[in-house]
Amino acid sequence: MKRMHPTLTTALALAVLALTLGAAGAVGQESEWITELRQWAEQGDPEAQLRLGGLYEYGARVPEDDAEAVKWYRRAAEQGEALAQLNLGLMYALGEGVPEDDAEAVKWYRKAAEQGDSRAQHNLGVMYDNGEGVPEDDAEAVRWYRRAAEQGRAEAQFFLGAMYAYGEGVPEDDAEAVRWYRKAAEQGRAEAQTNLGFMYAGGEGVPQDDAEAVKWFRKAAEQGDSRAQHNLGVMYDNGEGVPEDDAEAVRWYRRAAEQGRAEAQFFLGAMYAYGEGVPEDDAEAVRWYRKAAEQGHAMAQTNLGFMYLQGQGVLEDYVRAYAWYNVAAAQGYETARESKDKLRPRMTAEQVAEAQKLSAELFERIKQAE
Repeated sequence: MKRMHPTLTTALALAVLALTLGAAGAVGQESEWITELRQWAEQGDPEAQLRLGGLYEYGARVPEDDAEAVKWYRRAAEQGEALAQLNLGLMYALGEGVPEDDAEAVKWYRKAAEQGDSRAQHNLGVMYDNGEGVPEDDAEAVRWYRRAAEQGRAEAQFFLGAMYAYGEGVPEDDAEAVRWYRKAAEQGRAEAQTNLGFMYAGGEGVPQDDAEAVKWFRKAAEQGDSRAQHNLGVMYDNGEGVPEDDAEAVRWYRRAAEQGRAEAQFFLGAMYAYGEGVPEDDAEAVRWYRKAAEQGHAMAQTNLGFMYLQGQGVLEDYVRAYAWYNVAAAQGYETARESKDKLRPRMTAEQVAEAQKLSAELFERIKQAE
């Protein structure tokens, strides 16, 4: 299961920075205080080295300088300062102040993780999960996620839940997935709230409960999670766990669609096409279908083809209709294939050739956007 590398640098370095600045005293004393901090660092004090690294990383009362930050983090890390080891790992992972080097990131994460730092344990799990700096190893990923999760690290709880949900590194176990998703969700982790909502909606690991699904989708949606916003829209659209309410469905579809969620763009287009929750507006339907279609959404591509075929919201254009049907059909969408086959006898050979050329251009555009 591939996941993005966690972006913990800012929160972590700012925590170091807060400790540093909190000890700085009045503004008039700053230069003297930093000089004293540097003296302590140069004499080998690991806490002073860590704090000085934090100042350089964020350019607080010294010029911002990632290379200097790395230098001082390294000195502290080599003395066993776990927070410095974690920060040094992050600098290597992100290529800040040093060339990007996943193997070095793993080395420093491991040192901090073995001292019990939950952030380093989580990050080491991610490296094993993604095969970055180490061979991909789901069982090792689970081991490190678990160690961080058991210390209450919400992001590790979420990832551990996902490993149980997909049976990666552990036997598939929906009840365990729910247990870890819930721990992360109760700490406010939006992705975990969304996944917990899915578990309730599908009755996986818990009794099926649409009202509980809505509850967790709403918590995540209000934090801006586009998956949750889309699914909350679906619940209102279908009257599942809440009274059916097309206007509320549109509101949540729109919030997800504006973040680029293709399925929400498709559903929002359909609401405009049928005048559900909004006044019927074919031009708006086309606009949202197009956004989803250009992201590769086969149903949106098919509906956009239909709009061109019928001249609804756009000028009638058999070439563009055929091209979009063709793109959707290539994804295995049977409705699009049937629509394309019905349209072809109404077109000239020249139109079909033009549509095929346009299809190739659309394929390339969609591929580049991925």
